[in-house]
Amino acid sequence: MSDKKPVIITDAPAPEGYEGEGFFATKLSSVIGMARKFSLWPLPFATSCCGIEFMATLNPTYDASRFGMERNSFSPRQADMLMVCGTISKKLGPVLKEVYTQMAEPKWVVAVGACASSGGIFDTYSVLQGIDKIIPVDVYVPGCPPRPEQIIEGVMQVQALAESESIRRRDMPEYQKLLDSYNISN
Repeated sequence: MSDKKPVIITDAPAPEGYEGEGFFATKLSSVIGMARKFSLWPLPFATSCCGIEFMATLNPTYDASRFGMERNSFSPRQADMLMVCGTISKKLGPVLKEVYTQMAEPKWVVAVGACASSGGIFDTYSVLQGIDKIIPVDVYVPGCPPRPEQIIEGVMQVQALAESESIRRRDMPEYQKLLDSYNISN
């Protein structure tokens, strides 16, 4: 047996702060931002081909778990990142809005693919022309369908939002005004 101690390597750099022998001090918001960044629990709302690409993102080739997405949540109450992958019909719109309102704060929304972003090639009476008509969207991932690398880039953009967002942003009047514009009560 070797008497060497295991080496622990973390990808996360320490937040800015003061350090010395035996202590480290930083802002609480920096620590919470770092924790949020590396613990996103996605809720896949997959309705068509973009959902297959999202599944490919989770396989060992792309390994989305290295971004903190270790666990997909299929309950809105236990998720903080809604991944809308695919075509949303107008009939399905209220269901999507209900799923969004059941998620706890803070929450982020990713529109994956052309259909979720703008209705895609389906410019018909029955297809919602972008999910931003019914819920606020944080990140748009373009493509028809987007490659797993693009979905990972979208997740990395959400990570940047989660890390830099103020702890109190969701309590601000501007955020409440945004929710009011979508007829969503907080």
